[in-house]
Amino acid sequence: MRSGTRRFGVGGLRRFRLWSVVAVALVITFVALAWFTPVLSVRTVRIEGAGTISEDQIRELLQLPDQGSILRIDTAAMAARVASIPKVRSARVQRVLPSTMRVRIEERTPVLYYDSPDGAHLLDADGVEYAVEPAPIGVPELLTARPGTADTLTRAAIAVVAVLPPELAVQVESVHAESVSDISLTLRDGRTVLWGSSEDGERKSAVVLPLLTRPGSVFDVSSPSLVTVK
Repeated sequence: MRSGTRRFGVGGLRRFRLWSVVAVALVITFVALAWFTPVLSVRTVRIEGAGTISEDQIRELLQLPDQGSILRIDTAAMAARVASIPKVRSARVQRVLPSTMRVRIEERTPVLYYDSPDGAHLLDADGVEYAVEPAPIGVPELLTARPGTADTLTRAAIAVVAVLPPELAVQVESVHAESVSDISLTLRDGRTVLWGSSEDGERKSAVVLPLLTRPGSVFDVSSPSLVTVK
C-alpha cells in the first residue's frame, strides 16, 4: 500500500512540474506578446484638467508612438514634456490597461498680475510668471518697482494675498508693495487696507473683516494687536 502511494506521489509531482513549466511558458509568451507587439497599443488618450490649454498641444507633446506596446511607454518622460507648458503646474501620465493613457493636468491659477508695455503678466501662488495675456476678472494688480518672479517684494505680496479671507480677497483691486514691511491693499470701493509685512497673516485676517465694518477710508492692521481706522 505504501509503495502504491509512493508511486502516486511521484507521478503527481511529475504532473505538477509539467504543468508548472507549461504555465511559466504561457506567462512568458503573454509578456512577450504584450511587450514586443501592438497587442496592447494605445487606442485612447484621456486628458483631464486642461481648461485653457489646448488638448492638441498636449497630445503633440505626449509623442505617442503609432505602434508598440503601452507597457514600453515612458510615462515620466511624457509627463515632463507636458509639464514644460508654462500654464501647467503639474502633469501626471498613467497607463490604464489595456489601451488607454490618462493625462492629468493641474493648471496654474493667477493670484496677481502686473502691467507692462507688452501686456499683463500673470503670477500664480508659487510666484511663477507664466503668461502674458489679459488678466481674468477679479485678479488684483500688483504695483511695485520691479515686479517679477525673482523680486522679493513680489513674493511678499503673493504671501499676503495667499492668507486673505475670501470675503476680502474678492474686494481687492490692487496690491501695493513699497517694501517688505509696507504692503497695502486698495479695495474696489476705494478704501485702503494697510497690511504691513506678510508676517502675522492669520492674526491680521482675523481682525480685518470686523474692522472693515466701521466707517472710514484707511484701515491699518499692520499691527494686529493695535488696529486703527481713519
